Amino acid sequence: MRAIASIAGTTRPLSILVRTLAVVSAFVVAACEPVGMNTASGPSIGQQIDPGAPVPVALLVPGGSGDADLEWLSRSLTNAARMAAADAEGAQIDLRVYQTGTSAAAAVARANEAADDGAKIILGPLFAESANAVGTAMRARNINVLSFSNNAEIAGGNLFVLGNTFDNVADRLIGYGVSQNKRRLLIVAEDDVAGQVGAAAIAGAAARNGATVAGRVNHPVSQSGIDGVAPQIANAARSGQVDAIFMTANNLAVLPYLTETLAEAGVTSQVTQFMGLTRWDEPASRLSMPQLQGGWFALPDTAMAGQFASRYRAAHGEAPHILGSLAYDGVAAIAAGARAGNRNALTKSGLTQSSGFRGINGLFRFRPDGSNQRAMSVATIRNNTVVILDPAPRRFGRFGS
Repeated sequence: MRAIASIAGTTRPLSILVRTLAVVSAFVVAACEPVGMNTASGPSIGQQIDPGAPVPVALLVPGGSGDADLEWLSRSLTNAARMAAADAEGAQIDLRVYQTGTSAAAAVARANEAADDGAKIILGPLFAESANAVGTAMRARNINVLSFSNNAEIAGGNLFVLGNTFDNVADRLIGYGVSQNKRRLLIVAEDDVAGQVGAAAIAGAAARNGATVAGRVNHPVSQSGIDGVAPQIANAARSGQVDAIFMTANNLAVLPYLTETLAEAGVTSQVTQFMGLTRWDEPASRLSMPQLQGGWFALPDTAMAGQFASRYRAAHGEAPHILGSLAYDGVAAIAAGARAGNRNALTKSGLTQSSGFRGINGLFRFRPDGSNQRAMSVATIRNNTVVILDPAPRRFGRFGS
């Protein structure tokens, strides 16, 4: 993704990216780089366990780099994993933490160290390149890896992704949109890696859910780039051939500027429904933006996430990083299998049980291809407040449904 500086210097300044959100942006961009796929398959992949004994779990966190945001994230992942282990009634988790920094080579070295120490499963690492490398290294040792990446491109064999994928969000919003007769979509995407991967996810979800891509507009991550395509988007919205405008808007500053520019051209959700691939309620300052009122976006189970954040803050004196809950979810999935007495809880067949697991972000499950499915709510903003339009489902159907 281009630096925010490339957007500055034109007539209306965009919001400056705060440092604490830079890690999330870097995570998304890194996680969208296709870096190869593991090919091993089959239900026998992974270690057997004694459900009555402590389960050795290795947690790989990006600490030790000296970057303040990565250190915060590392603390959050570590603390969240320990909270999940403490909550694992009926199961015992022997959690050991390994610092990897940002290096794929260091991640592989720490994973091998963890395997030598007896780890039965690896939780982490964060970035896709490191996760891919660790997955390859652990495949030879028959150990499954639950990475924090959201890149489905690297998933498969012994490597699973815990991060919420673009496919999850696109499927949820388009499925809901079809039920509301919003079937013809205009995709508006940044021309960077994350934007283009997001656009591909939207197109794939449209095909799966019976919607039609009526057009696609790519734009540079800059004010001038957005200004240049705004008339084209506005004309499409007024053509009568588009029911919804689905924006990737992965760069934090793009969404407010893009929607403000469209509103000035007379296009809002009251004219043509806006949909967003990212959270429109974060940061909270967005809730009062007039141009975002009525737009659709997807949310995890906010009640559980709120409870987790309150517990975390009380215990550790700071807010958890937005990605910290992924470590809780990973440990919760491991503990659920052990609690049920399954010796194969950490194998591919155990991890991909169709009923899924409950985590901080609600119900989720791993697909056989290593990606994940998360139960999400469809939300909007009305009168500066988040309103849930369609709650997250409480159970999954069969895979593919």
